[in-house]
Amino acid sequence: MANLNHTDSTKQLCVSKVPFFNHLKKDEMVKVVQTSRSLRFTKGEIIHHADDILNELLIVHKGKVKIYQIFESGKEQLLRILKPGEFMGELAIFSEKRLDSYAEALEQTEICAIHRKDMTKLMEKHPTIAIKILEQFSKRLDLTEQLVGQNNVMDVEARTASLLLQLRKDEGTSTFMLPMSKKDMASYLATSQETLSRKLTKFQENGWINQKGHRYITVMDDEALVKVASRT
Repeated sequence: MANLNHTDSTKQLCVSKVPFFNHLKKDEMVKVVQTSRSLRFTKGEIIHHADDILNELLIVHKGKVKIYQIFESGKEQLLRILKPGEFMGELAIFSEKRLDSYAEALEQTEICAIHRKDMTKLMEKHPTIAIKILEQFSKRLDLTEQLVGQNNVMDVEARTASLLLQLRKDEGTSTFMLPMSKKDMASYLATSQETLSRKLTKFQENGWINQKGHRYITVMDDEALVKVASRT
């Protein structure tokens, strides 16, 4: 990991983006900032490997990070994409545990890191922080279980429609930019890039979506996608 010198004001902006810190007073936030360190990663750089032992909470300040697993067969399974204000390594706060996933910078990425011992002191003083972290972890666990369930039960077409509807909901608009490449999207859906491209082309030919360039999607027919997504 490479250190990057930032001003305290920049690090404070990074820390303040995280929901479980937003109830802290200004002077308390400053103390959190003073315990953190700043890191920078280039596109494609691995932030942590599976089997690493992480002892810091890592907060994305700028850029995007993909979290994924690699199976013995060599197949990659994308779990989620982290954007500014989101974090990883939350389990490292509570116990020393080897990681079971990889984290990779999808673009130039800046991260704030807070050591376990500093987080422990902070949680002892502000127990609500621990509760909020566990709430976030529970939501992630639910999403992971949902992803595994969909991949086991739904066909590729249904999974693709479901993801497009979720992205539309997250962005709050019918036209949005995919938060990941088609390759990563295929990995997330547990399919090949070629199969995904065929499904998206079919959706466009049916008038359900419109694709512009490699990353922009407009959902044209929500009802049609809902019917496809509900198919098992």
